[in-house]
Amino acid sequence: KNLDFFDISLIDGYNVPMSFLPAPGSPGCPKGGPQCPRVITPHCPNELRAAGGCNNACTVFKEDRYCCTGSAANNCGPTDYSRFFKGQCSDAYSYPKDDATSTYTCPGGTNYQVIFCP
Repeated sequence: KNLDFFDISLIDGYNVPMSFLPAPGSPGCPKGGPQCPRVITPHCPNELRAAGGCNNACTVFKEDRYCCTGSAANNCGPTDYSRFFKGQCSDAYSYPKDDATSTYTCPGGTNYQVIFCP
């Protein structure tokens, strides 16, 4: 099929709230689009805090279980940190294997509205 696949990702961290939605009146988008309207920086775990946002656990700790690499490449699941991000922005990717709840589709050629700080 001719589909657009799109998402909001918190895998590499977070800095601003946003939404990524099909333009009004766009047909054939079964789940609509992802939104992350919350300002989560003030709630970021201390160890992930960065200037203007939150780092991800992979960047900070460089461990396979957070990066879904090496020994965890085929057995990667959510961690306490990815659960924090998912709890703040349920539509967004929170770790590399989070496809089931975080991938959106629309027919190819759909117009979108990407809004920062909605």
